[in-house]
Amino acid sequence: MPTTDLGGTRLHYLDSGSGREVVLLLHAFPLNAGMWARQVAALSPRYRVVAPDYPGLGKSEPRAESSTMDALADDLLTLLGGIRVERAAVVGLSMGGYLAFELYRRLPGLFRALALCDTRPGADTPEGAAGREAFAKSALEKGLHWVADEMTPKLLRPHPDAAAVSTVRALIGQGTPAGVAAAQRGMARRPDSTPTLAAISCPTLVVVGAEDGLTPPAESRKMAAAVKGAKLVEVPGAGHLPNIESPEAYNQALLGFLDGLPQ
Repeated sequence: MPTTDLGGTRLHYLDSGSGREVVLLLHAFPLNAGMWARQVAALSPRYRVVAPDYPGLGKSEPRAESSTMDALADDLLTLLGGIRVERAAVVGLSMGGYLAFELYRRLPGLFRALALCDTRPGADTPEGAAGREAFAKSALEKGLHWVADEMTPKLLRPHPDAAAVSTVRALIGQGTPAGVAAAQRGMARRPDSTPTLAAISCPTLVVVGAEDGLTPPAESRKMAAAVKGAKLVEVPGAGHLPNIESPEAYNQALLGFLDGLPQ
């Protein structure tokens, strides 16, 4: 994976394929760009695919400050400028969706299209933010094994396949406790993106796992209804990570959406 310098820290990213159109993949917490392996394989023959690791997750170096959506948007715009990407279809899953909202507010002209997957527009409640801070402290004290124990059951369907469990635990183990804590603290500070929904004017796809307990399908239906012209797809047999648990159905939905975009 190539890297780019962000003021003294290195951001790793995947840059695959050579198509004229670009797809930017924004990963979930507390994983990394490796979660998109099956999507990269499906997309790369016809699209250029860019997928970064957030600071302290995957191979990107951690930073002392929180990974706020504002800071991550700065990172991505620096990256995209450096690799000469001016327009892309942006796919954000969970935390990646929070980041996609921030990017849209900053630079709507970047968006050829938007896919919001297993995410929600609302900000944390005070209780939710407090829970993230407690998680951040525990991650720093107890390490990534504890993070994997806590998060893996929440990210997958109630009775997950062993292969999906192994994949998710491995992806979590590739990060750092500092990166996990920074991401939790950054998500706790994210703004309410509900007003942004009505402003979205690019083609939009909303995807959710039918068994997602973190962002239930009812929330995704409500979000899709608030975005003009948005299409909703519920992926059967999947929890919060349908791209990992039901990759064929997820890829079919994503490719059908991307391939149908106006040229």
